[in-house]
Amino acid sequence: MITTQAPIDYESRLKAFIQAADFPCVGAKSALARGALTCSVYDDISSAAQDLDLRKDVCEFIARLDRTGPVVQSFTAIFRQPEGLTEEAFEKDLWNRLQSLHNLDTASGAVWAPETSSDPDSLHFSVSLCGEAFFIIGLHPNASRPARRFSHPALVFNSHEQFERLRDDGRFETMKGIIRDREVAQTGSINPMLNDFGDRSEARQYSGRAVDSDWECPFKPKV
Repeated sequence: MITTQAPIDYESRLKAFIQAADFPCVGAKSALARGALTCSVYDDISSAAQDLDLRKDVCEFIARLDRTGPVVQSFTAIFRQPEGLTEEAFEKDLWNRLQSLHNLDTASGAVWAPETSSDPDSLHFSVSLCGEAFFIIGLHPNASRPARRFSHPALVFNSHEQFERLRDDGRFETMKGIIRDREVAQTGSINPMLNDFGDRSEARQYSGRAVDSDWECPFKPKV
């Protein structure tokens, strides 16, 4: 008898990942509960074949951003493969995708997001797409930190503007403290790569891999 495997519901997997009792990011939990989490599925994080589609989807997400509400909003790109990436291989693919998206952005005439730097060594670096600054969170099955250990490679795009609104109304420090307390409860320690925006280049945090002090970001801005 021939049996067929049911297709994977990637969005449901992402929701279950975030809804897990020990998942530390309360911002993601809030976004999911309020319907503010968008995701799309692509084939291969190691390939540039769908970068045009990915950039288009991110730009459409930007157009739908609620710039006045209190809810954290994010866009997650989930990739079907490969599933067995090491932390180093995932980091390489993450930066290849971000570099390719930036190259497409530059070719389209898009300007870099204001009030952020295109220099990955800068304290104020942030990835820019369609004029919007993003903090990127990488997820994959072999991540050393449980909070980053999703079933498939994924890139989460979080708009920097929403974090600035959280700072302005005083909620950012409260949320950060809760997340770090939950991460300690989950793993026994705070992620050593976490820094506040402006304290050190956030590029070091994107992949989730613990990198040395002499780590160099492979991203090359064209602006």
